[in-house]
Amino acid sequence: MKHCRWLFFILAIGFPVQAELPDWQQYFQPAQLNRLEQRFGPDGVARVQALEQWLLAQLAREATTAEQLEAVNHYFNRLDFISDAEHWGQADYWATPLETVASGGGDCEDFVIAKYFALRVLGVPPPNLRLMYAKAIELNQAHMVLLYLNQPDAMPKVLDNLLGEIRDGDARPDLVPVYSFNAEGLWRARAFDQGVRLKAGESGVDLWGDLMMRLAQEGEG
Repeated sequence: MKHCRWLFFILAIGFPVQAELPDWQQYFQPAQLNRLEQRFGPDGVARVQALEQWLLAQLAREATTAEQLEAVNHYFNRLDFISDAEHWGQADYWATPLETVASGGGDCEDFVIAKYFALRVLGVPPPNLRLMYAKAIELNQAHMVLLYLNQPDAMPKVLDNLLGEIRDGDARPDLVPVYSFNAEGLWRARAFDQGVRLKAGESGVDLWGDLMMRLAQEGEG
């Protein structure tokens, strides 16, 4: 859980890829797939193409938000859990959704990021989603989950790779919230509630800027 002052500015003004999301299929064009094949081989490309078909099928379903949450949570939880040190040779690395899928796995941050962008593609508004750092009590280590809030003051739903079932935050005593963030800001959390919003520049989340740059590169023709 590293911090970097300038990255909070990125979060405060919104995600750079936000305007690109309606054209999400640009990430699945031949040029992008060729680059992925060079890194992850034909099996990696096959997994990415399967993701594209799955997203198209989900869009065609016209599912409820609850159904979308369940589908997305289940889809990415099937991937293998692999630590950053083993997977990427780094202590901490936030993979793009295509890197996670093409490589066949990732850690908790990678699953959360992939779920976040998949739900964005399916039409879930950014203010309803937050990425949350928490302490996993049983593991005694830092953990990340994705929150869905039906409204700002609602008890969030927790999408987690440790537990396949989506539960309300107050039904997750095994997690101690630390802070959450999205495109609108950063909140210090004392519980699964609204939390205390931090001022722009007061704190930030490291590695997000690097992730955004790699997402932009993946979308280039």
